[in-house]
Amino acid sequence: MKKIQPKQPKDGDFCEVIRGTHAGKSGTVRDIKTSKTGHVTITVVQKDGDRFKTLARNVLVKPRDRA
Repeated sequence: MKKIQPKQPKDGDFCEVIRGTHAGKSGTVRDIKTSKTGHVTITVVQKDGDRFKTLARNVLVKPRDRA
């Protein structure tokens, strides 16, 4: 069986946080960085303008809501 790799977030993608401190929050990916230890961190900007940082492995890239 082939294992499907999750899509890596890119700047401007809409994502939902599925694990960690910010689980359940969603927003637009901004400012992607790789730490000295090799972990990829992203800044997520919510619709109301609030920002938070999380690890890229904790997010799921989703299509944007068109409502």
